[in-house]
Amino acid sequence: MSNLDVNPADEASLSDAPAPVVRPEHAEATTARLIEQQTAKIPSHWFLIAALGAMGTSLVLELSGRSRASQFVGRWPAPLLIMGMYNKLIKTLGTR
Repeated sequence: MSNLDVNPADEASLSDAPAPVVRPEHAEATTARLIEQQTAKIPSHWFLIAALGAMGTSLVLELSGRSRASQFVGRWPAPLLIMGMYNKLIKTLGTR
């Protein structure tokens, strides 16, 4: 097998070591670290439940004729799911 058939990044991607922070200005501040530590305590499935609840609430509001409130609540699921993904990443990969 030639060297052209080998992915040079393959071994690096299998490592569990965190990526090094090369420059000090790229390091996270204590506030961000504190927020990540506190939000990591929240179970990840709560964000999914909250997003599904927001979808259901939006549907009920729409069916009851409260269109503006339905649109307002209907915008919540995407940010809730993104927060859940971030929470899961922090739990899985940890902070730097």
